[in-house]
This record gives sequence, C-alpha cells and structure tokens, in this order.
Amino acid sequence: MKKLLLAFNMLLAAFSIDAQVKWTNVDSLFQPLPLSVHVYFTNDSLDGKPNIAYYVSAELKDRKLDFTVDTTLERRFTPTQYFERNGHPLVTVNCTFFEFNHSKNLNTVIKDGQLLGYNIHSIAGRGKDTFTYRHSFTSAIGIDRKRNADVAWIYTDSARRTAYASQHALQSFSDSLQNRDFKKYVLTKQKDGNTTATFEKWKMQTAVGGGPALLQEGEVNISNEQELKFNGKAGLTDKHPRTCMGYTKDGKLIIMVIQGRFPNKAEGATLEQEARLLKQVGCWEALNLDGGGSSCMLVNGKQTITPSDKQGEQRAVPCVFMIK
Repeated sequence: MKKLLLAFNMLLAAFSIDAQVKWTNVDSLFQPLPLSVHVYFTNDSLDGKPNIAYYVSAELKDRKLDFTVDTTLERRFTPTQYFERNGHPLVTVNCTFFEFNHSKNLNTVIKDGQLLGYNIHSIAGRGKDTFTYRHSFTSAIGIDRKRNADVAWIYTDSARRTAYASQHALQSFSDSLQNRDFKKYVLTKQKDGNTTATFEKWKMQTAVGGGPALLQEGEVNISNEQELKFNGKAGLTDKHPRTCMGYTKDGKLIIMVIQGRFPNKAEGATLEQEARLLKQVGCWEALNLDGGGSSCMLVNGKQTITPSDKQGEQRAVPCVFMIK
C-alpha cells in the first residue's frame, strides 16, 4: 500500500510540474536593465504547494555584459557586501557549496581563465566504511572566450593550472585511497555503461561548480547518483530553497532562485521540480548550485527571493557569480 501511495504521489507531482508555470516579466521592478537582460517572477503553486521563484535571462553574446565571479580566501561576505565591493553589478547570486570552518569553496571556481576553487573528489566513508573513500566528479557551468556556455563534469587539481572536463557524468567509484592519483584516470577514455567519456582541457574564462546536473540535452537527467551530492531518497525528494543555473540553445544564460522553508508561503522545490522549471524556461543544460540558507539573488542590489536564514538575513558565502 505504501509503495502504491508513493507511486501515486510521484505521478501527481510529475503531472503538476508538467503543467506550465506562468512567469511574469518584472523588469520594471529592477531598473535600470539593458535590453539583453530580463527578470521573471512566478508564484504559481508547485505540486499544489505555495511557491515563489525568480529567474534572470541574459544574452551571452552581448559584449556589454561581463560574466564573472568574486571569491575570497578563507572569508565570506553576504551577496549585498559583494555587490558593494564590486561596483554594484547588475546581478549577484550565490553559487558554490562550501564548508563553514574555513569558509572554503568545495567546487570549481574560474575567474579570468584562472582556477581559484577546486572540486573535492574524495569523500571519506563512515561507520564500517571508515577506511573506504568514494570518488566522484561534480558538475560546473562555464563560459568561454567566445561566450559559449557549457555544463560538464570537472576534474581539478591545485597542482594543475587547467580544469579537465567530461561531457558525460561518470559513475563514482570506491577504494581505500584518500589521495588517489587521478591524472592517469582523467587523461584516458573511461567506459561507463554504454558511454565512453574523455576528459579534455576545459578552457573557460568564468566558471562555478555545484551539482548535481539537472538537464542534459534538453531533458531532465539528474546526475546525483554519479556526483554523490545528496544522500538517500530524502535528498532527492525534500523541498528546499534552490539556486540553479543553465543556458538555452539560442545563447541565453538562465539564473534561477526558488524561495523555500516558509510554510504556507514558499515551501521550496525538489531537485526534480527544479529541473522541470529550468526545462520549461528553455534550458538545454543546467545544474543545481548551493541552496538552502545560501540561496539569494540580487538584481541591481535589490533582493529577489527572501533568504531562509535567520528571519530573512543573507548568509555570508565565499563566492558569488555576477553579471556586470
């Protein structure tokens, strides 16, 4: 009976999300905006639950726009503080996952072609698996010199100046080595099921990591199993505030934030709901970024969603993505 009820609820959720969410252009609330940038808002329900979300659409080929990041070494600032210290950028949004103790990015960060943040590839086991390490490659979104965007699965090493990327998600693997030598692994073709993946140099000017990837080739395809971002079914089905980013086939960058943890007002989204919202607005590839209390996007310094931390206060983060 429980299995039938779960299946029914999943079917109901899928049906609800497939119904088109109505987005309203709210450019007038965030002026001045260039003609190539637009802001959209929705409060249509998700799966019958209250919802608030915004997204920004920006033309990647507009040379008047600068897509960049700001990150700090063992320090964190709120999005508003980044806004002030970067000359009031057009868009400021949180991005990478991080650890609180040292305010350290846990994902790829590239600024002006230089690697500033690195993926954590080895995760220590717990309990009976204390001497086992799980290894994975997590996703990132990047923009190259020609202003083409890409979502890929990244290998980084602080001893190497270049990130390496696979265009296919590879299954994680386990062994007893904490400091595994990935060099040979990433520079050879890897067979994963019916997919042969090759890691090649990822020559991006700007990039930020997160995970899991949500859309691949225009379809919902969540690579959480490969990236090991969230544990168990709860990690996939729980609703939370979300920050995510993707791009369309016609050259638009999409940055979306979904408000959450406000009962009866805005309850957040599952990874599946987040992916379908991105698909509805035209994304070809997209990924999840750090969410929860970190989710916050400013447009011309004005807040969109209300953060879920401490009565709506912004959480300090070590990195933001910006459009100037």
